Amino acid sequence: MAPLVEVARDNSRFSCVMTAQSRAKLVIKGQVQGVGFRPYVYQLAKTHQLTGWVCNTGEGVTLEVQGAEVPRFIESLSLKLPPLARMDEVKVEWISLNHQEDAFIIHESIKNADYSKIPPDVKICEACLNELFDPDSRFYGYPFLNCTQCGPRYSITRQLPYDRCQTSMDAFPLCEQCHADYHDPANRRFHAQPTACSKCGPQLSDSMDAIVQQIQSGKILAIKGLGGYQLICDARNDIAVLALRRRKQRLSKPFALMALNLETIDKIGLVSQQEKALLADRAAPIVLLSKKNDIVSSYIAPGLTHLGFMLPYTPLHYLIFHALAGYPKGVNWLNEYLPYVLVVTSANASGNPLVFEDEIAKIELKAIADTIVTYNRHIVTRLDDSVIRIIHDHPVFIRRARGFVPEPVKLPQDTPSVLAVGGYLKNTVCVTRRNEAFVSQHIGDLKNAETVAFFHETIKRLVTYLNVKPEYLIHDHHPDYYSTQFAQHQPLPAIAVQHHHAHLAAVAAEHHLEGKILGLALDGFGWGEDGMAWGGELFLFDCQHYQRLGSLLPMRLPGGDVAAREPWRMAASILFQLNLQDQISKRFKEQKGHAMLAEVIRKGVNSPLTTSCGRLFDAASALLELCPIADYEGQAAMLLEAQVTQPQVLQGGWIMEDHYLNLLPLMSALLMCTPEEGANLFHGTLAKALASWVNHWAKKLQINAIVLSGGCFLNQFLPKLLIDYCLEYGLLPYIAKALPPSDAGISLGQAWVGANRVIATTRKDVDHVLSYSSKNYCLT
Repeated sequence: MAPLVEVARDNSRFSCVMTAQSRAKLVIKGQVQGVGFRPYVYQLAKTHQLTGWVCNTGEGVTLEVQGAEVPRFIESLSLKLPPLARMDEVKVEWISLNHQEDAFIIHESIKNADYSKIPPDVKICEACLNELFDPDSRFYGYPFLNCTQCGPRYSITRQLPYDRCQTSMDAFPLCEQCHADYHDPANRRFHAQPTACSKCGPQLSDSMDAIVQQIQSGKILAIKGLGGYQLICDARNDIAVLALRRRKQRLSKPFALMALNLETIDKIGLVSQQEKALLADRAAPIVLLSKKNDIVSSYIAPGLTHLGFMLPYTPLHYLIFHALAGYPKGVNWLNEYLPYVLVVTSANASGNPLVFEDEIAKIELKAIADTIVTYNRHIVTRLDDSVIRIIHDHPVFIRRARGFVPEPVKLPQDTPSVLAVGGYLKNTVCVTRRNEAFVSQHIGDLKNAETVAFFHETIKRLVTYLNVKPEYLIHDHHPDYYSTQFAQHQPLPAIAVQHHHAHLAAVAAEHHLEGKILGLALDGFGWGEDGMAWGGELFLFDCQHYQRLGSLLPMRLPGGDVAAREPWRMAASILFQLNLQDQISKRFKEQKGHAMLAEVIRKGVNSPLTTSCGRLFDAASALLELCPIADYEGQAAMLLEAQVTQPQVLQGGWIMEDHYLNLLPLMSALLMCTPEEGANLFHGTLAKALASWVNHWAKKLQINAIVLSGGCFLNQFLPKLLIDYCLEYGLLPYIAKALPPSDAGISLGQAWVGANRVIATTRKDVDHVLSYSSKNYCLT
């Protein structure tokens, strides 16, 4: 690994270190803009009595320092970095003295952005929180205060480098006091670009009294947040929660909750120390927690054992809780139990992306919210709240957006700049720049005009932000995906990457895995090169190619895509395979079309084959009478997971035959189980079967690294059990950590595979490049 600090010098230059005076030029790359880094450098230079300058540039931050203590300055540079700052690379060049200087100054930024980047939006810091509730502070009660260590960043920045004039705060000229703070090196707001106060900054449309009165009376509010509008109501009020469900046309999909502090959350959910740390993290994500009781409405997450909680992350959130608490004095109340818990969910019509524009909010949210609360600062980039859960003692993303985007994923090597456009569900896009991959925030399912517009908006935004011109477009194999058609109609070379190869490559890229690796991809659907709907795949793969070693036993998908929304159809398909066709009508007599379904499956009418593990979860859930019809994606699997108490393994519950893993013995056993017994048996046996299957191929191929990816790994139990079994077999399992294992992560895998194929082409490794299509199964 290259050293962090790289010093460029020759013999003549090196001698200046030993003299009384020396001068050095430093080029620093990393997260060094928008984090108080230049003020930090300024103060450090003053401490060491140095002259010179510092400036935001396209590469990050460039500075020159001169004086007797330059070497000590360089040594101490990384010791007390601002909390949000990160130095990835420091290049030092010893240069000639400048005898015309007599001070150290901060220069205006250079207007380009070849390499620079800024941190994500971060929650309000403790210092600002104290000012928010200090009657003697000029920021008392101001809902938009911030400093160099907190507040909006990516959501308000149009382009780099990060200066006020490049953000939506340029509409708010600084008042005299804020101007003084901004230019005072000793002030926490020295060069804090979004800084403002009640005299010169954004203003809220409604009073806090009015907002709280509405919440307490059971009303639904749409409140403009950091990255978009949020729908808010009292989470203890059944009538308010049911009204929100009805108006948002969200029958049972769980809502996220916000509580004032950990003390309050601890009364409602089981919170480990790791989960407490996640909740309190500066990114302030939603964290899934096991619930203890029914303090909040039972309509928050019907049928589920987990609740998604987050803590307040903006001054406005804290002011709402302050008013709900009765406007207590001081700050001690911030760490005391408060019975109020709020539903805080994305403001949008069902299926549409998050609303972030004021004019759209007035149109789209008027039928959902009783009141719309806004402010007059423009949101440049919309960002949903991020969602995380702990699996096998590791945080796993369910949704990655606010608080984490635009942090890049480090790649093992420099790559050509490519734009990967993701899939259809949970779409994200990815742009590579040198050895970094920038994966966008959650975009959503590309099934309507509004989300497609968000897709286009995000691509334009990310490319502008990074100041790159992608040379290639990378897309999924599915010919009907909008993202595929978009890529194929651009005036750039387009490269197709198989869906599950992309799933696995994403994990390999973030872990810097090289060579041939085993990969297990388990999800709901991915277009196979044989035209089948894949989703339970075992691959041998690398960063360019893959070979399909095997799959779950294929089953019919009665009704095609309809089967994903009606899990009883997958249960019927399993019953057909078990030669129990007569039970289809007995078990599902209330479902439309049950009498004809066996014949439909037998003839294969609109019943394509699938190897999907996700549909196997659906079948199990329906066979156990948990979810015959799904209201939202993943509901059947989530209700099945909620029944698990202690996973069990059914001996003889699977058969390894040729290249198939046959789980029909397990599915047959479920017919005689209660929901709890069946859920325990399904999870335990599936994990053991998959591990045995993987171990068989690992020994055969003498490979011990196994990548696990796909939406099924968002399940709480499957990855934990499978990882433990793999470790018992002496295998090295790798899971997604930087991105979700679902389709939200495949844009990274597409980018990594596509870029490596381009690199291979430029190396004239043409034979390999042309052989990237799979062989259906490995016959050795």
